[in-house]
Amino acid sequence: MMNYVFLAVFLVSTAIHLYASLKQNKKLRNITKPFILLSLLGFYVLTANVVSLAIVLALIFSWLGDVLLIPKGTKWFTAGGIAFMISHGFFIAGYCRDVVFSAIPVVLIVLLSVFFAATVAFIFSKLKPHLPKALFYPMFLYLLINGAMNCFALFRCVSNPTAATVTTAIGAALFFISDTSLFFVRFKKDSRLKTHFLVMLTYSIGEFLIVLGLL
Repeated sequence: MMNYVFLAVFLVSTAIHLYASLKQNKKLRNITKPFILLSLLGFYVLTANVVSLAIVLALIFSWLGDVLLIPKGTKWFTAGGIAFMISHGFFIAGYCRDVVFSAIPVVLIVLLSVFFAATVAFIFSKLKPHLPKALFYPMFLYLLINGAMNCFALFRCVSNPTAATVTTAIGAALFFISDTSLFFVRFKKDSRLKTHFLVMLTYSIGEFLIVLGLL
């Protein structure tokens, strides 16, 4: 029963945060943001038959990334990025327990690696004129690691193609879209993305689907 209380907190805090993002209400965004991942963590821990330490740590570092991105400034942005980078590493570790690597065709590994490398390179070709030089390569590396997290979610899906593994893979893809959107909102001033609404919509749904698929 308590797990549904955490799920309700997740849904309500996410809805309020998305409204605040749409209205560009910074104060309300800052108040609600920490509750999104904390409540999702509570839902996961209380719902999972077997709680994975890797997934718990992934959600904790995602929450830490959220909190560190609240203040303005390059140092805070970098710290938040590092927290999310660690989070992706733990998600990969969590996925690996369900991956049968002998079932993954080598050609698929190559194709996915090339796809995400090319996608990240294209994204940063558009961002490069707008980024501080000191952040270009760290951000490039970060999005590559997000792409690697997506690859392992897809490996898990190929190993065992079920509704659950597909759900997690979709969530991982939304996480990638969220990070890409964040970079454009934060640094490309003439971007069509003017608010954090799309960033947080794809992020919140993405994290939820990752967890749902793991459950």
